[in-house]
Order: sequence, then structure tokens, then C-alpha cells
Amino acid sequence: MPLLRVDSMTHYFGGLRAVHNYDLAIEPGQIRGLIGPNGAGKTTIFNLITGRYTPTEGKIVLEDREITGLQPHQIASLGLGRTFQNLRLWRHMNVLDHVKMAHYSKITYGLMGAFFGTPKRTREEAEIEDESYSLLELVGVSHLADQIVTNLPYGAQRRVELARALATQPKILFLDEPTAGMNPEELAQMMEIIRHVHAELELAIFLIEHRMKVVMDLCQVIQTLVFGEVIAEGNPDEIRNNPMVIDAYLGKEVEV
Repeated sequence: MPLLRVDSMTHYFGGLRAVHNYDLAIEPGQIRGLIGPNGAGKTTIFNLITGRYTPTEGKIVLEDREITGLQPHQIASLGLGRTFQNLRLWRHMNVLDHVKMAHYSKITYGLMGAFFGTPKRTREEAEIEDESYSLLELVGVSHLADQIVTNLPYGAQRRVELARALATQPKILFLDEPTAGMNPEELAQMMEIIRHVHAELELAIFLIEHRMKVVMDLCQVIQTLVFGEVIAEGNPDEIRNNPMVIDAYLGKEVEV
């Protein structure tokens, strides 16, 4: 059974149809990619599945539970984490605290523990700090834990965002253009980190990316979206050589 299934999802913004009859099935541990020209509806699909918008039509099922119409925090708590195309970091917070904040939806010590510093709160806070530091180690920025996040290089900020998404303990991770704005060295490092995270945590990953090297090297299955509709789906070789994809998006040059 797929970890995540989307059936016949369609969405309108007013009279504009942004997504039409979209289907998706992500298996446990699978890395999938979604490509297409600007304005094709890729981020809209992410926003529909993660609860920022409610589909006009269709059904979304995570494991055995329908999540269509749930709020983003409810969907996140069920195991769907994500990053964003544009960084969303708090300007005056350090790196470690960014990741710790993402754990707090799962705390159990309650208001009593928060106000009176109970042993349960002390224990949970220590566990959260240890887990947060481990995630920073996983993405290679633990040595920057005490730094203010906006003082970091751009590539390191992207790693912090990834660690924060992992702190929600997702079963499937959505990455919206994880290498956007990176130089070639940062891009290569991020690709290795995604591979490492995938192997260590055995996560399913669904990513949007314009840089074809990232998609072709990382993804097992790729969808191509044009004007809100999937025109092709297959492995990297099939997508690379698909005449419709070449005509609509790739052109003659695949390595971007």
C-alpha cells in the first residue's frame, strides 16, 4: 500500500484551474521528483497535499487515513514534513533553537510542567536538545549550533531548514527546491546530505527541483507537470528521452 496516495486532485483559484486530475502514489522509502516550467502548479500541489489549500476535488490519503481538508499542523503531526522554496527562519534565533522549536508540537509535560519546571519537563527538554543536536549532526551543521541562523552562509541555512523539517519526525518529506540559489559546491553537498538523510532515516522523499542534475541523480520516479496536468511519469531515463517532456520543458539540454 502506498505511504501517500492522491486521487484525481483538481483545484481552482476562482475561475482558473491550477491543477487538474492529479494522481500520485509514493511508496515507503521512495524518492520522487516533480518537474515542470514555472507556473506549472508544482508548489500548488505541495500546498494542497500539506494542507495550505483544500482541493476543489479529489482525495489525499496518508497511510490509511484521509487527510483532505486537514490543517497543516494536523497533517504534519501525522507524518508529513516539508521545506519551502523561500527560507522561513527566525532572524534572532540560534541554529539549535530553530530545531528545538519544531519538537514542541509533541511535548507532553503540559502547562503545569511549563510553569513549574517539573522533572518531566526537565527530562523532555533534555531529550529535545539531544535529538535536535543529532539532527544538526546528520545535516552537517552541528558545529554551528550556537550561531544566529541568519549569520550563516546560505547553504548552511538550507541545512538548518532541513533539520527543522526532520525534527517533526516525518514519514515522508517534501522538499520544495532544496538547492535553489546554491552554488555548485553547495549543490553537491546538499545532494549528498539528501542521500544521507534518506539512507539513515529510510524516509520517503518528494521533491520539486528545477536543476535537472539533482532530479536525475536522486529520484527513482519523476513526474512532469505542465499547466497543472501530468504529461509524463517514469524513471530518469524515460523522462530524459520522452519527446513530450523535451518539447514542453527540457528542450535539447537536460543537464541544467
